[in-house]
Amino acid sequence: MTQLDQSLQNIRQPRLIFQYARSPADVRAAQQLRWQVFHEEMGAHLHSPEAGLDQDRFDELCDHLILRDTRSHEVVGTYRILNAQQAVWAGGFYAEEEFDLTRLSHLLPHVMEVGRACVHPDYRNGLSIAVLWAGLAEYIQTHRVQYLMGCASMTMIDGGHTAASLYRQLELFHGAPAEWRVFPRCALPLAALDSTRVVEIPPLIKAYLRVGAYVCGAPAWDADFNTADCLLLLPTAAMDQRYSRRFMKASAEGKTSF
Repeated sequence: MTQLDQSLQNIRQPRLIFQYARSPADVRAAQQLRWQVFHEEMGAHLHSPEAGLDQDRFDELCDHLILRDTRSHEVVGTYRILNAQQAVWAGGFYAEEEFDLTRLSHLLPHVMEVGRACVHPDYRNGLSIAVLWAGLAEYIQTHRVQYLMGCASMTMIDGGHTAASLYRQLELFHGAPAEWRVFPRCALPLAALDSTRVVEIPPLIKAYLRVGAYVCGAPAWDADFNTADCLLLLPTAAMDQRYSRRFMKASAEGKTSF
């Protein structure tokens, strides 16, 4: 192939595509990226059996959505997906380790849980998120998912004041109805924190809220990641039409990139 042919191929081929992990090598690449982001960058204490890889008991049961750079062939983003049947095999959803989900028990057979989301620092932009969300939209359609569930993490770098202030803001405008409330197993001590600070909603949490997600209750403290986690629940039927049309249309047409 000549240099011109290669250049033309690069122009025609999308730079970023989503895929579902097809091999153990794909899963390991996602786990390696998670280790780099969560452990090396964020300082999380990962209880993994293999250094350099973020692994836990859920990985072998989950589907792994990956974001791939077609020019370098590297995995540069990932989401971990646990559907309702996989959760049965796992003995429960990952979120149940942080929250009492009793009030959601009637919904759980129709839930898809997402987590361990991360993107390489060089690719943290709107395009990467859009491509990953096109992959989520395809999964939602294929598996007829009625609810999307996942933990939204907030920084604890200042001891929890920012997280407390952010939660109060989210609760005021996006709080779930009482019948969808969950309860943290290790609650963030909100009464001891300053919840009056003016804080910006992180972009990823803001994106979930824009498509109709609810905040299902007070945050839990994740000691390993040193984050305050709120459980978000998104009824897929109620997704804001501006966003659902965009993502669902992309997956229906078989497009794997934006």
